Amino acid sequence: MQLIADSGSSKTDWRLVLPNDSIQQHRGVGFNPTYQSAEEMSKLLRDDFLLGISSEVQTIHYYGAGCSSEGMKLQVENSLRTVFAHAKIFIEHDLLAAARATCGREPGIACILGTGSNSCDYDGIEIVHSTPAPGYVLGDEGGGAYIGRRFLQDFIHQEMSSDIYKRAKEELNLDYNEIIDRVYKQPFAGRYMASFCRFISKYKSDPYCYLLYFNAFQEFFKKYIFKYPDWQIRQVNFVGSIAFYNSDILRNAAAEAGIHVNLILESPIAGLTLYHKQ
Repeated sequence: MQLIADSGSSKTDWRLVLPNDSIQQHRGVGFNPTYQSAEEMSKLLRDDFLLGISSEVQTIHYYGAGCSSEGMKLQVENSLRTVFAHAKIFIEHDLLAAARATCGREPGIACILGTGSNSCDYDGIEIVHSTPAPGYVLGDEGGGAYIGRRFLQDFIHQEMSSDIYKRAKEELNLDYNEIIDRVYKQPFAGRYMASFCRFISKYKSDPYCYLLYFNAFQEFFKKYIFKYPDWQIRQVNFVGSIAFYNSDILRNAAAEAGIHVNLILESPIAGLTLYHKQ
């Protein structure tokens, strides 16, 4: 059996390919070695659905957020080994997952707009260039944490439309002290900030919410897409919940910037499954 995983900071999509080519799938908790230790990830893995199939899995293709260095990859591999002691394990960055899922074996530009953001130039085999993505404190333009952070800043300073401010107070029960505690003292501040994108998307017909996304996407283009060779004539692909559920705004922002958008997928897992079955 073959196990394929696409893991972000907020969730992990698992696909189990059985010997008869049938597929089982599961959505579990997210992992990121940048913010979690090997022990923490191992515990989460053991608490998930995986123990019942561990002895039958022969190969694992794991694509994960934070798996950008050999040290981070080894940390994830060691965590997986606590559950899958005898499987062959291949660890890759989630950027390669986005590229393989959207481009297959053809060259293209692949981007992630989920809780965080990232991008790469892909030659059909491997990533040939990527612009640094320093995370939710120093970057993540266009991602959920960045958009949620801007929303919370505007809420604190009351620099949003009065209608959205009123709805945020009523529906989200936002409190200044709780915001400060969750952002500066509690773990997974990025997830917390990104969680407000559900509210923002709900009211994206309001000009304030629409422009939060539109301007964030434009900033993403400036920081990432415009730095790749010949971006004006190339197809640009996206994966991630922020891109998928706000694809109308993303395509509008891209059209204004002169960017040719091809695929927009919520998750790369289906494309990865097809890639590895082939």
